Amino acid sequence: DMPVVITVLNSYSGWALCAEGFMLNNSLMTIVGSLIGSSGAILSYIMCKAMNRSLPNVILGGFGTSSTGGGEAMAIEGTHTEIMTDGVVDALVNAKSVIVVPGYGLCAARAQYPVAAIAELLTQKGVNFRFGIHPVAGRMPGQLNVLLAEAGVPYDIVLEMDELNDDFPDTDVVLVIGANDTV
Repeated sequence: DMPVVITVLNSYSGWALCAEGFMLNNSLMTIVGSLIGSSGAILSYIMCKAMNRSLPNVILGGFGTSSTGGGEAMAIEGTHTEIMTDGVVDALVNAKSVIVVPGYGLCAARAQYPVAAIAELLTQKGVNFRFGIHPVAGRMPGQLNVLLAEAGVPYDIVLEMDELNDDFPDTDVVLVIGANDTV
């Protein structure tokens, strides 16, 4: 929720600058403030939509609640396969299609460089290698895109999750790296 709160505050700062521009009769401040305010509002909306939540739910969602949850825990559906390093290597070597879903843990570990090297090696082998970026992955939108670009990952294999959702059933290996809250 914190990235949404940050973008809302960014939007508010833009609207405050816009109001200050009106008060000081300064057109430049008014225009810049309206651009900042609008872009922050649009980004907040996009992030809330990506999380399937409304803005009031994100801002006020925890207001008046206790920190301990009540009721039954949510049932976990589906299956996952947990393997060790050797198994991951074997799966990647034998895969024809790989999707990496990175998260903030990838950033914190500075693992974008080794993952970029793996992407390059597998792409040279003819593997259809792609990154699936969730709109609110990392601490701020676009953070993972920037880190992957910094590591030299070609931008044409960095895709939004909406572009990849239909490809998951036909993908041999999906690696979730540092995004364990999305599983």
